[in-house]
Amino acid sequence: QVQLVESGGGLVQPGGSLTLSCAASGMIFRDYVMDWFRQSPGKQREWIARITSDADTNYRDSVKGRFTISRDNAKNTMYLQMNSLKPEDTAVYSCEAFKPQGMMAGPYWGQGTQVTVSS
Repeated sequence: QVQLVESGGGLVQPGGSLTLSCAASGMIFRDYVMDWFRQSPGKQREWIARITSDADTNYRDSVKGRFTISRDNAKNTMYLQMNSLKPEDTAVYSCEAFKPQGMMAGPYWGQGTQVTVSS
C-alpha cells in the first residue's frame, strides 16, 4: 500500500523559512516523479515544483529562487525548502508521486500539511 506523509508545516513570519518533507512507503521511491502542490482557501490547487527520478527539477515561476525541491532516495523522502516566505504562500501543501508508465503508476497523494505565513 503506497503512502505519502507530509510534515514540517506550521506558522512562520513573512521572510522566514520552512522545510517540508514527504515520506513515502509501499513504493520503489527512486522510480517516481515527485511533485509539490498547494491549495489556498477558495483557490484551485496549483503545482509548485517537480523532481524527476533523475533529480531534474522544475518550479512554478512565483517560487523560483525561493523554494528548492530535493529528494533522498535512501530515505524515501522528498523535501521542499522554502525561503523568503510571503503571506501569499499560505496554503495546504501536498506531495504527489507518479510514474510515466508501468505498474503502480499512481498518481498517489499525501494528506497535506498547512503552511501559514503571517506576522
